[in-house]
Amino acid sequence: MPIADASRDRPRPDDTVAERRDDTVAERPDDTAAERPDTRAAEILLERWPSARPFVVVGAAAVAAGGAVAAVTRPTGFELGPWLAAFLVLVGGVAQIALGAGQAWVADRLPDTGTVRAELTIWNIGLAATMAGSLLPAPLLTALGAVAVLIALALFLSATRPHHDAAEPVAPRWARILYPLGIVVVLISTPIGLVLSWTRHG
Repeated sequence: MPIADASRDRPRPDDTVAERRDDTVAERPDDTAAERPDTRAAEILLERWPSARPFVVVGAAAVAAGGAVAAVTRPTGFELGPWLAAFLVLVGGVAQIALGAGQAWVADRLPDTGTVRAELTIWNIGLAATMAGSLLPAPLLTALGAVAVLIALALFLSATRPHHDAAEPVAPRWARILYPLGIVVVLISTPIGLVLSWTRHG
């Protein structure tokens, strides 16, 4: 009686290892595909950095100027020093950086160079007029500064309006909601601050 060759039924070591490798590859998630959204988002943000850079540079300079004003306020007895330092840091610095960087982040379509220059120029003219009007004092100059700020905010709001035919947005939904909402709050509060300024100066 012939003896069956048991080696035929047993899997060869090389085949078993190859099958295990295939199963492992098939069960592993596609790491490259999982990383693609984050990588693409980082690339888009890097591409949009030139749009935010002018606001970050000018805003950082305003923060430094505010710190300098705060440093000399007490030794010189500058009465409006605390207000001016806070205005430079918060409005000229933090708010300006948030507006510029936020716009570059949430806008469906990146604003062109002309729009960015107009926003930067009008916003800082408004801030300069507001500071000068408060220091002189000159309520009319303060009013002109407020008007310039309102125009700049309107430009930011227009540049970040939704476009249904645009590509998938980079920023999350909450950022695309909070950014225009914050601009609307500032738009409403600016006239209130203007009235208070006029009341203070009589």
